[in-house]
Order: sequence, then structure tokens, then C-alpha cells
Amino acid sequence: MNKKLDRRKKYTRMVLKDSLMESLKEKPISSVTVKEICEQADINRSTFYTHYSDQYDLVEQIESELINDMEKYLNSVNFEMDEEAKEMTERLLDYLASRADDCKTLLNYEGDSTFQRKVTSVAYRFILNEGMTAKNIDPSISEYISSFIVNGSIQMMKLWLYNNMDRSPKEMSQLINDFINKGLYGLNLK
Repeated sequence: MNKKLDRRKKYTRMVLKDSLMESLKEKPISSVTVKEICEQADINRSTFYTHYSDQYDLVEQIESELINDMEKYLNSVNFEMDEEAKEMTERLLDYLASRADDCKTLLNYEGDSTFQRKVTSVAYRFILNEGMTAKNIDPSISEYISSFIVNGSIQMMKLWLYNNMDRSPKEMSQLINDFINKGLYGLNLK
């Protein structure tokens, strides 16, 4: 009986999440109502409120799940080894590709930028704490370098998602890492 209940909970949360994500493709979270989410998911509003306090709580849960997964990828890398950093970037891109619809929706150019700020904050802290230390970067400029790397990488990944992942994760990883490690003149621009 307990497994059946857990399965129902998972199903309910999944259809509510899917319903919200579909709505977010059309309009910002501020215009999405709980009633609309429930109608689209074919779930009673009382059931919705059993799981979430409002539509913002639901989107927060979705964002937190994605952020937690990204943190796991970031924490698994050794920045002293460039190949491992490239491999981590590729794995992160594989993950983004597997959740492309959710990521595209939450990173929407016209929509709320809360998710992008969260991703930026996590990546920035990680690069500043791990990457700059491993590379022995002068602390007086490490914030600038971290900001450049994180924001540039996020924008490249965002563009890649919006271009329907026109390059493989391996190609994008190579491009991002070459740009970070070699700069514009180190890229093979043909």
C-alpha cells in the first residue's frame, strides 16, 4: 500500500510539474494560476495544495532539483586537470540536453531570470572557490575572471539550447573550454 501511495505522489507531482512547464512556455510565472495548472494536469486544486503552497513553490521545487543536479556535476570535477574540467563540462551539457525542455523554459530570454541567477550564483561560487584556487589565480582579479567565465559559459549553453543543440555536447564542451583556456585567438575559427 505504501509503494502505491508513493507512486501516486510521484505521478501527481510529475503531472503538476509538466503542466506548469507547459504554461511557462506560453507566459511568465506571474500569469500562471494554480487553477490553470490543475485543469491542465487534471488534478484537483486541493491535491495541488497537498504538495505545494502555490505556483511559485512548484517552480522553486523544479529549479531546486535542477540546481542540485548541477551542483553534483560541479562538485565532481578536479580543476587542476584541464581534461577533467572538459569532461565535466561535457557531462553537464549531456545533463542539460536530457532536460532541454525544462532548461529552455526556465532560462527563457523573455521570462523571469530567477533560475538563471541561481545557476550563475552556484557556478560563480564554485569557480571562484575551486577553479581560481586550483589555477593559482591572483585573488585580486579572480572575481572578474570567474564572472567572465561563468556568465560567458551560461550564455553559450543557453544559446546552444535555443539553437536546438546544433552541436554535440562534446563539441560544445571543447568550444567552451578552448575559449576559457586559450581565449578568442586560441579558437579554431574557420
